[in-house]
Amino acid sequence: MGVTREMWCLSALYSAGTHEAREAHEPVVLSHMGFMRLVSQMGLSEFTRGDPIFADEAVLRDTYRPDDLIGRDEELADYQDAIQPVFNNAPPLNVFLYGQTGVGKTAATRLILDRIEADQAKFDDLQVHAVEVNCKSCRSSYQVAVDLVNQFRSKDEEISSTGYPSGKVYSLLWEHLNALDATHCLIVLDEIDSIGSDDDILYELPRANDNGHVDDPLIGVIGISNDFTFRDNLSGRVKDSLCEEELHFPPYDAEQLRLILEHRVEQAFHDDVVDYEVIPLAAAFAAAESGSARQALKLMYKAGKLARKRGLEEVTETLVREAKSLIEEGRVKDELESLPTQSQLTLYTLLQLEAEGETPCKRKQIYERYRLIAKMADADIVTDRTIHDRLSHLRLKGFVEHDERNEGKAGGSYYLYELGLQRDVVEDALRENSRVSELFGEKEAEPTLDDF
Repeated sequence: MGVTREMWCLSALYSAGTHEAREAHEPVVLSHMGFMRLVSQMGLSEFTRGDPIFADEAVLRDTYRPDDLIGRDEELADYQDAIQPVFNNAPPLNVFLYGQTGVGKTAATRLILDRIEADQAKFDDLQVHAVEVNCKSCRSSYQVAVDLVNQFRSKDEEISSTGYPSGKVYSLLWEHLNALDATHCLIVLDEIDSIGSDDDILYELPRANDNGHVDDPLIGVIGISNDFTFRDNLSGRVKDSLCEEELHFPPYDAEQLRLILEHRVEQAFHDDVVDYEVIPLAAAFAAAESGSARQALKLMYKAGKLARKRGLEEVTETLVREAKSLIEEGRVKDELESLPTQSQLTLYTLLQLEAEGETPCKRKQIYERYRLIAKMADADIVTDRTIHDRLSHLRLKGFVEHDERNEGKAGGSYYLYELGLQRDVVEDALRENSRVSELFGEKEAEPTLDDF
């Protein structure tokens, strides 16, 4: 067996304390077993093949593509009916799917596209081309259009997400669509709500044929949104064209989640590893919190990993409850870190006021301190009304709590605000924002309101 540089160095460390090594000033090369014993002593164990808990853990991950969709027969039937015009060689309907994350929208779309791919082979006069774009990282219609153009290009021919006039990007897109050897093109825009109010792409694509931009193929758009309010905020011209067919995917109930988990657990875990009471418990937890299959599967996966890590032979209720707590902690931290800077500055304001024993406090006091903090962070100072909106949003997420007080005609009614989370959780998350993290180093020389 060859000796790597890393093994040589570790061997030197291992032998440094021996008399022979000190006298010879040379490292002693370890045997394979000696090397593995050393690694084990350093906190690592040898990788082995096989897993006492999981038979196929990939079945529980987000990337897994199921062959069927349990609990969504009605939604799949409605979805297939909306696509039927394509097989009649008619212009496709534009379809809008909405529902919270983890309720089967994307999985249903993949099953529909797979069915189209299989069934179109029966018809000589039908050729359907599908283009899928996840818009999560897009913040504008322009960026979505760029991503669509690049779907038709090789890696070395992709266009940049900046520098091109909007009209040029759309012209390139029309050229690629016209060049398709297909009768129909279905364009799937997943998480389309990421583009916010800039909905030009949702007007241009559904009308590409009518406006003469694309002759062939016939264009259809499938929009998928996690935001229930996104459709309501679309401009009138977009609603008329995009939302010809609307499909709502409601949250799963506990029974549906139980059936989903039973099906996946059978594939993911070895026999007799999962306690019979675990699946109903995990289903109940996920149903009560979100109705998300993704959340239920994540809970089972986490519980399984805890069992594997601890060398246990069974996944129990206790592990599921522990997994739930760990997942919740991680999710809260992720949500805190993803908040806009102004929301994080609002939280930092409450964090500082709490440290001074000033909470719960009125919005006026919060705003006065916020203005000072925003100035220190070199951030834009927004209005009192905006901070009120931020506080309301943070309260809905459970990050802030408020208590209503009513002092009658003399004092009126008002709210007192305070943090809804532990200080260390908020502080750890805020330190991940480069602008806000600098504030934690300013405590010693922190100015007061009298300085302004």
